[in-house]
Amino acid sequence: MDWDDLKIILAIAREGTLTGAARVLGLTQPTMGRRLAAFEDRHGARLLQRMPGGYVLTPLGESVLAHAERIEAEVLAAERAIMGRDVALAGTVRVTTVDLLAPQVVVPVIARLQAEHPGICIELVPDSRLLSLSKREADIALRPSRFRGAEIHARRVGRIGLGIYAARDALDRGEPLPLVTTLEDQGHLAETTWLRALYPDAPIAMRSNDRHVHLQAALAGIGLTVLSRFQGDAQPGLRRLHSAGPEHDRELWLGVHADLRHVPRIRVVIEAIAAEIAAQKVFGAA
Repeated sequence: MDWDDLKIILAIAREGTLTGAARVLGLTQPTMGRRLAAFEDRHGARLLQRMPGGYVLTPLGESVLAHAERIEAEVLAAERAIMGRDVALAGTVRVTTVDLLAPQVVVPVIARLQAEHPGICIELVPDSRLLSLSKREADIALRPSRFRGAEIHARRVGRIGLGIYAARDALDRGEPLPLVTTLEDQGHLAETTWLRALYPDAPIAMRSNDRHVHLQAALAGIGLTVLSRFQGDAQPGLRRLHSAGPEHDRELWLGVHADLRHVPRIRVVIEAIAAEIAAQKVFGAA
């Protein structure tokens, strides 16, 4: 049995659709469908059943899944062991972070590294999802939250100051403003609960998990929202509201799998990101 076949089964089982699995594996949806059909024809067994809501594992698929996940873990461990012995300052380093930080932090790092280490290629993946470092979905992650897992080596590299902002024109009218906040799945975030606690009776005009959308909504006068200070303070059309109580911020963390932290090209990128954050005055001290 080809390991690539099992990767197809794992991806479809986890994502639930051919399109989602294709995105994870860097393939097309028709290719995923053909690979699944070929697997079933070759082995005379069906591991996945197509349902109205997507693909689900058959009883046979459920029994095979545990074996496939153990194989995946061993393959990934072997890859990390090999990469850990890689001493070249060349190759690809996959970096993931939230879309807010990708242009602010990582793009300047790429520009500098291209001059100093042209053999290093950075794959930048702005994504609100927590891509797995253990599963090699990314080599390095920059996140405004702590990492979990003993196998992840993490360090705090800075802080992101937060503020509540609204359009100056809307505030000058003196009318109560509604809120622009996150979707329910991010309702647990500190900045979301902070905004709601300060304005418990304000209606919600808009929800989105995209911080750039929050910024544009504030500029359009839709309502009050929480923005990173480096976003909001740079906009002359916005005013930051001074609230009672302590200022809010979020810690900024860099993480890498412990097996890869000493790979030269990965170490160089980590140090370059940390240095960029330290150099930018918009981020507080770690």
